[in-house]
Amino acid sequence: MKKHVFTIIILLSFSISSYAQKYLLPNEEVILSFTTKNNKRVVLAKDKANAYIIYRFGTAQKIEFEYPEKTKESWSKFTYSFYFRGGGAKNEGMDLNYIHFNNKGYKYTVYDKTPETGITITNLKTNKETEIEGKPKTRKGNLLDFRSNGLLKITE
Repeated sequence: MKKHVFTIIILLSFSISSYAQKYLLPNEEVILSFTTKNNKRVVLAKDKANAYIIYRFGTAQKIEFEYPEKTKESWSKFTYSFYFRGGGAKNEGMDLNYIHFNNKGYKYTVYDKTPETGITITNLKTNKETEIEGKPKTRKGNLLDFRSNGLLKITE
């Protein structure tokens, strides 16, 4: 019986690691990742040596969208914006962080508004927005480092 339990644990760990490898290569690290309320996976990652940044979206079985190519130029395809307001007697503190990129007529905004996280996709022709909410408890990482690391252009 113990042998069967051990075999099942080994098989599960292989399936979990193969799932993770689809969304995160050995030379990459997570910037921000989460699962959406529709159980899709979102991963914003970068090469450990800062060679590129990459966005991946899909199911546990398949990456449905990956942007852009894994090249040094990928950094120029993303921008970062944020709004920070410290809390006080008359207001609550706010820390809103956004990564933006455009692809094929759509603007993608990955947001990290602790505790909320998700993606807003805007059709640039019609301005129609689609909101994809993340599950807060699945969130890993954050976008804060882009305020000072110089890797992305900061916009308003």
